[in-house]
Order: sequence, then C-alpha cells, then structure tokens
Amino acid sequence: MASLCPAGLTGCGARRQPARRGTALTVNVLSYNRCIETNNNRVLRGETPSAEDIRAMAQADAIILPQGCRESLYFAARRACRHVFPDYDAFFAFPDKTGQAALFRKMGVPHPQTLAFGSVSHYSGISLPFAYPFVFKFGWGGEGNNVFLIQSAAELHQCLVKAADYESQGKRGFLVQEYIASGGRSLRVAVIGRDFYPYWRCAADGGFYTNLARGAVIDYESFPRRQQQAVAVLRDFCGATGINLAGFDFLFADQGSSRIPLFLEINFCFRCRGLGGVDMYHRYLEKAVKGWLAEIREKRHGSLCLDMGAEDAIQ
Repeated sequence: MASLCPAGLTGCGARRQPARRGTALTVNVLSYNRCIETNNNRVLRGETPSAEDIRAMAQADAIILPQGCRESLYFAARRACRHVFPDYDAFFAFPDKTGQAALFRKMGVPHPQTLAFGSVSHYSGISLPFAYPFVFKFGWGGEGNNVFLIQSAAELHQCLVKAADYESQGKRGFLVQEYIASGGRSLRVAVIGRDFYPYWRCAADGGFYTNLARGAVIDYESFPRRQQQAVAVLRDFCGATGINLAGFDFLFADQGSSRIPLFLEINFCFRCRGLGGVDMYHRYLEKAVKGWLAEIREKRHGSLCLDMGAEDAIQ
C-alpha cells in the first residue's frame, strides 16, 4: 500500500500553522479509506460521524472517503472541507437507477428512452411509448439482479406484482426502459480520478444479461473506436457532474446508422475484475488520489510536503 503521508503532518487535534513565504506548504490529509494510508487515518464507528470525527474533518485540508460511503459521512466531510474524494454529489442528489435516469435527462446525454415510477399506482393507465420487448428495472440491485426483459403482458404483470410486494416492505420505485439490441455486449468504463478504463462485457450466448456474475466474458480489444467514443462523451459528462469514481455502462445499438454510445447506468460501487483485480484497482486508486492531491497543490499555489516515494510503483 502506497503512503500518501505529508511530511511533518500535524495531528488532527493540532492547530494549523500558516506556511511561511518561500517554504513548502504542508497539508493535513485525513483518510477514511483503508486502501489509502496517511498519517491521519480514521474509521467511522457507527452510522454517523462522532464529535471527534467532526473535529478531525475541520482540521483537514483534504479528506479521502471509502467507495460507497454513508451519506452522513460524505456530507459531514463536505461541510467541513473543500476538498473531498471521491465526489459523490451526483450519487446522493440522483439516487438509484431512477435518479440516474433523471440525471441523464438533466445533462442531455443520449440514453435509452426511460420512464420512472414511484409506485405501482403511478403506472396504472400509462401507455408506453415503446412495444415489447422492453426492460423493467427496480431502483436497486446490481449484477443484473432486479432487471428483467419483458416480452409479454403476463411477464409485465409478474413484475408489477413483485413491485407491489416490495412496496409493502417499504421499497419503492421502478422504471421501464426501451430495449436496445446490442449484440449481447455492453461497454463498462471505470472512472478513477482523471483516468478512464474501458472494456466490453459480452454475454456468452449473445443474450440479454452482460453481467460478469451471470457468465459474461471480458473483451478489451474489440471496437476500439467505440471505446474511444464512449470515453470522450464520458470525459465531458464527468467534467460537468464532478463524478470521479464510478463504473459507467454504455450500449451501442447493433442496428441503424447512428452507432452512438448510450448511457445506461452508473455503478458507484463497482467490482474490479475487469480492471485486473483488487490489487490493480488499488494501484489505480492510489494514482488517482495522488493526482487529485497534486491538483490541490496547484490551486493553493504552493508545494505540498507529501511522501511520494512510492509513486513509481503506481505509474
């Protein structure tokens, strides 16, 4: 594990000292991410930050949070510090898959035609703008769970019954989505800091589900131009939304003349098999955090005293 410890780092309870002119600027980096080691690592104990956590955040110049952190921890950090990694503003402002559909509409990016419903009663009497087959998704779940290809009224009825049952348990929200025939493949692009890592996930039988947990295989080489297209539009999207740690899924229609990348989903808690495993993910994450800290240094017009001795290991 690479160390990001600032040289001469002060403890979280010490008063910050202003840097003298002509000297290097020290920075207090507070990390709640066990993968990123600093001289000031903490673990959230309980569902909300403690008074001691709040004091530590108030003393920090930069805060690093775990992937998929609690909302309470994220907004406590955001209130206390200007510099927080990762940027989860969009994650909490547009929660779950129904929220993502709203975000895609807000940003004006191409995506499958989608209708979101807060409850089964909201769906009653709706005339859908697309024919069978179409996709039915609940607002939560991953790896293809709670996602269904609907090919008949009977299958739709089964999903609505399931939605009503979920509602009785306090879990609400689903969407129906235009089906895009994509040749049994989807493009995952992992965003880690300023870097983008694309790869295809291909259903072994050319079927509907392209999730690795359902037997899909990884393809890094095919259709490089399409991979570049997706990365280009995603770079703009992340620049506008601030998202810097997530896995984006794209579809390309296998018919028609307009083969543009369609935004499908955002996975803020994504698996790392397509990146080469956990170790490679940690290397990419360390590289991203060091780059992020370097940007803070540039904004502060000073030289941060960081122990970057392990930098060569993550290039």
